Amino acid sequence: MNKENIQKLIEEVKQGKEYAFKVLMERYQPGIYKMIYQIIKNREETEDIVQETFIKAFNSINSYNNKYAFSTWLYKIAYNHSIDTIRKRKLKTFSIDKPIKFQKGEIKQEIRDESFIPDKEIMNRESINNILKQIESLPEKYRKALVLRHQEDYSYEEISKMLSIPIGTVKARIFRAREILKKKLQE
Repeated sequence: MNKENIQKLIEEVKQGKEYAFKVLMERYQPGIYKMIYQIIKNREETEDIVQETFIKAFNSINSYNNKYAFSTWLYKIAYNHSIDTIRKRKLKTFSIDKPIKFQKGEIKQEIRDESFIPDKEIMNRESINNILKQIESLPEKYRKALVLRHQEDYSYEEISKMLSIPIGTVKARIFRAREILKKKLQE
């Protein structure tokens, strides 16, 4: 699906045509799911956030600025919602005041949930945010090729047709984008 088709669908969504949004949703849902799952690492929670992301996007479609790629706008909504979800997670503990009941009695003790590690969550969030910022700072020709390949899962052939450039140029731009990102992330 090329940029013109996406823009046409967005205009139809703005006119209230739900089928157009369904087409957009089917197009972007796999990539959105993959990104959110990398942040959340819980399938059920990821599925909920994916749904909520598309609801938010549908409700705020009029705020979308077509100067920017629709995918970037949509992925940013998904990313922000994922981070909000992490922030809302609370350290899970058992109350000292309420005893834990077992078959042979009760135990009064605070037990901490070790599965949630705030430092690790913060580092993961900062890493993803840094990568997204660095992708946004790439020159447009490299950014487009990279996003189409890795965020939107297009094949080299599809990208070649969409950008009207040879497949070799697509591969070279993606390679160059990765090299630039690698240097920026090592700084």
